[in-house]
Amino acid sequence: MFSGQIPSQISQLSNLSSLDLSDNYDLYSGKQLLKLESGLISLVGNLTRLQRLHLNYVNISSVVPRILASLSSLTSVHLQYCGLQGNIPVGIFKLPYLKVLDVAYNEGLTGYLSEFTWSSPLEVLNLAVTSFLGEIPTSIGNLGSLNTLDLRSCNFSGSIPSSLGNLTSLIYLEISNNSFVGKIPSSMGNLTQLTDLSLRYNLLDGEIPFPLMNLTKLTSLELGNNNLQGRIPDSIFNLKNLKYLDLGRNSFSGSVEFGKFVKLKYLTILILSNNQVSVLIEDANANANASLPKFQFLGLSSCNLNKFPDFVKNQDRLVCLDLSNNNIHGMVPEWIWDTSKLSLEVLCLAKNFITSIGQHPILPLTWTRLVGLDLRSNLLQGSLPIPPATITHYYISNNSLTGNISELICILTSIRVLDLANNNLSGSLPRCMQNFGASLLVIDLERNKFRGNIPQTWTQGTELRIINLRHNRFQGQLPRSLAKCMMLEVADFSDNKLHDIFPSWLENLPNLKVLNLRSNNFHGQIVASKAGYNFPNLRVIDLYLNGFTGKLPFEIFGNYWKPREVANSDILSYIQVNSSVVTRRFWCNSWLYDYNYTMTMTNKGVTVFYEKVLELFKAIDISSNRFGGEIPESIENLRGFRLLNLSNNVLTGHIPLSLANLTELESLDLSENNLSGEIPQQLTQLTFLGFFNVSNNLLTGPIPQGNQFGTFGNNSYEGNSELCGRPLSKDCEDSNAYLPAPPSISVDQSQESGSAFEFDWEILVVVVVGYAFGQVVGVTIGHIVITRKHDWFMNIFGKNSLLITSILFSGCVVLSVIVFWLYLK
Repeated sequence: MFSGQIPSQISQLSNLSSLDLSDNYDLYSGKQLLKLESGLISLVGNLTRLQRLHLNYVNISSVVPRILASLSSLTSVHLQYCGLQGNIPVGIFKLPYLKVLDVAYNEGLTGYLSEFTWSSPLEVLNLAVTSFLGEIPTSIGNLGSLNTLDLRSCNFSGSIPSSLGNLTSLIYLEISNNSFVGKIPSSMGNLTQLTDLSLRYNLLDGEIPFPLMNLTKLTSLELGNNNLQGRIPDSIFNLKNLKYLDLGRNSFSGSVEFGKFVKLKYLTILILSNNQVSVLIEDANANANASLPKFQFLGLSSCNLNKFPDFVKNQDRLVCLDLSNNNIHGMVPEWIWDTSKLSLEVLCLAKNFITSIGQHPILPLTWTRLVGLDLRSNLLQGSLPIPPATITHYYISNNSLTGNISELICILTSIRVLDLANNNLSGSLPRCMQNFGASLLVIDLERNKFRGNIPQTWTQGTELRIINLRHNRFQGQLPRSLAKCMMLEVADFSDNKLHDIFPSWLENLPNLKVLNLRSNNFHGQIVASKAGYNFPNLRVIDLYLNGFTGKLPFEIFGNYWKPREVANSDILSYIQVNSSVVTRRFWCNSWLYDYNYTMTMTNKGVTVFYEKVLELFKAIDISSNRFGGEIPESIENLRGFRLLNLSNNVLTGHIPLSLANLTELESLDLSENNLSGEIPQQLTQLTFLGFFNVSNNLLTGPIPQGNQFGTFGNNSYEGNSELCGRPLSKDCEDSNAYLPAPPSISVDQSQESGSAFEFDWEILVVVVVGYAFGQVVGVTIGHIVITRKHDWFMNIFGKNSLLITSILFSGCVVLSVIVFWLYLK
């Protein structure tokens, strides 16, 4: 438990041969306690005789200095969890006496494996969880003394070199979670000293090579999450010392008798899940239960089981049991609740045909360690089962549960993910749900029949990231306590009966990406706060079918419209929460999947269900409200948007030319408004536009032609009697209506140059024609008055008669100019 800065005086101990300051960290948080602010070079620069350098968990947070590669006496280097950055000097691999190089868990550390063309005594090479990349060189086969090679969770690629088979001293080989491709080289059958082999989470294919079955000392064989094919070979049952066997998430096929695994008497972890294999349990029943292995992790998901395996009844050491995605029907057997009472942490029975879990209002508290329970997508009926208080992840969506939620649910004070979606639960939410506390990450109550007010349940410091209460019967106002949820990413309250004003008090949430209030009773104007630009990270806003009024609320989302720098990880990433359960056993932690947010939105005129929502997706739907006024030219700031729906409001004015700057727009709906004027020809520049609707407005003139506009039918324009041109049957009198759209230039330039031309032409026509007509009218009226009413005219106006005649003449001219201007418009 030493802490603070490492004294600089240590660097003066020039005769030092061994320096070990490792593992000074907080046992609970894992936080480093020792630090070296001046970098590694300040510590070891003078230690030229150093042989052992062990600084695991020292906060160094600097690059690896080149001088480290010149400390020729080094035999052992341990620099795990040091925050190292930059490229590691290649010369480190060439140190003449180096036996151990362990720089694992430095994610900012990069480099590659150079050619090993020299004689090296290296025995341990651990680069796990770094950013090393490239291929494993063939020359790695020259490291004849290597007994441990750990390259997991790096960025290595290419094929596994067959020269690995030359490393006959290898005991531990871990290269999982990379991008290796191709087949497993048969030469790996030469590694007869191996006890641990992990190739999982790669892109390997082909059938398991038979030579692997010669590795009789193997205790752990991990081949999961690849694309290995064929039948599971019987020779695998000759690996008598196996404790851990992972074949899950491949493309294995055929059938396998579970009874054969009984031969592996040390087996405690067996994962066969998510293949195309049928596991035959019957033969296992013929064996005495006492002869069965005592499993800790049993993964039999998607194994075509049609009932609960009876042998599980006598398993008393299970930590994780996964029987999901099978054909198990009926009730859960009573004996399941007595299975592994003191050890079970995760139980997954999802995606079966289970109708009942028995008569337990609270699942047995004898499961004192249960943290993950997944009962999704079954046929469960009755009231909501309440799991033990230890639960952190509870999934029971997509069932047929009914009735109110018992207040017993409030014992779940450690809950992180609560998913009750798609049931028939009803009543009010228990007020005591505020006991969920700050640990809650996700609450999903979608598609039930809950009513009443939403409780003020979330407190300062909460980790809440997704709240999804859509499609219920909630009333009243949104809970103002949500403003304290600084981690909130998704707030979905759509399809309820909420009666409130716009929640501008959410404007300062830095991570809010989705705000969905569609189909409620929200009302009033949306006004920007005095603070200015708000909602800094908002990407999807849906206000469809409410009672909002006033001008379009674009200005309130100032930062929302700003272009955002896109990280590479955003390109195919989704709005989700990584919700893996934390168990005492690391191999069980990855069992629960990421929670993906789903949503419903109107796109291209139809209601679309999004099973996943890309981080890059940007959309706004404020249709079916009472927004009025004109669409501002500043709408061009919505760059990067895919969907824009302003339909069914009371908008007036022209369609702004600046809409043509939204070059990524795929769906534009302006229908059911009072928009007038022409459809801008520049909109043909929107080459990604797949849906366009301006029906039921007051639009006039020719329809734009070319590009995507050739794909839109009559229904895009109906209800505008003064529109003409294809696809309508009404022809335009002006032949220019069919000319191509103007060149693709910026809207501002085209607007200036185009309006200048139009103004000059119209002024010329109006002045000439209006002046001539006004002169004729003025002279005619003057002549009539002077000749026929001369005495009357002079008696009234006298000396001012000449002035009045001039005014009358000028008025006729001005009136004529105005009449002709309106006629042309």
